[in-house]
Amino acid sequence: MSVCEDMLLCNYRKCRVKLSGYAWVTACSHIFCDQHGSGEFSRSPAVCPACNSALSGKLDIVRTELSPSEEHKAMVLAGLRPETVLDISSRALSFWTYQVHQEHLYQEYTYSKAEGHLKQIEKVYTQQLQSKDMELTSMKSEVSSMKKMLEEYKKNFSELSEKLMERNRQYQKLQGLYDSLRLRNIAMANQEAAHEPPMLPQPAVFGFPLVMLPSSLGMPRRSGAGVGRETSTSNPSLPHPHLRMNPATASSPSPLPAMSWSHILEPAGPTR
Repeated sequence: MSVCEDMLLCNYRKCRVKLSGYAWVTACSHIFCDQHGSGEFSRSPAVCPACNSALSGKLDIVRTELSPSEEHKAMVLAGLRPETVLDISSRALSFWTYQVHQEHLYQEYTYSKAEGHLKQIEKVYTQQLQSKDMELTSMKSEVSSMKKMLEEYKKNFSELSEKLMERNRQYQKLQGLYDSLRLRNIAMANQEAAHEPPMLPQPAVFGFPLVMLPSSLGMPRRSGAGVGRETSTSNPSLPHPHLRMNPATASSPSPLPAMSWSHILEPAGPTR
């Protein structure tokens, strides 16, 4: 800090503004702006805000003008002996030098504090950068391994696709053979069904098949005991032996009505 170029700063910790106009000067070589000086030194007993020194003397606190007029400069030291003027000037210069020195110390302290904080930040960021580099290296290795796996999967996929296409071709071929064989079998079955004669339905009564008589089939009748059976069977007025009622159930409350059996025993014609 240059003594001639730089201005003094307020010694209040939270202020640190450049002084101009009026300032408060203490016997302990501290100076404060007009705002904080008026607020701090209005209390009793007065205490220096910078060093906590007690200021009980009449001239321990002085409010001074930092830019005095020319008349004030001409009259303030007028009439004083030269040694007194030199003593006053020497003390004023010592005050200024002390303020400059304190400002240097404060700037060095601020710089060292900021430097220490910067070193801590650099250390933290260096550790984070190292960890990120390790993570990046591991991720690169993972990416390379994943690429290898992807190439293997692509190769397996192409092989499986070729196998699937081959199986599809075989399936289509077998499906065509199956369809041709099925159609040929259906055509052969239709031809066989067209050449076979139609089957006549067998007459039945109440779910029992009727026995064709020998006379209706052109066979000669038997003599003797068989004649009576054939006669009784061929008699249209008698029921078929399979349809004769049981004597135990002859007295049923709902007997079957009498009906003619001649039209049943006759051979049925071809069904259209």
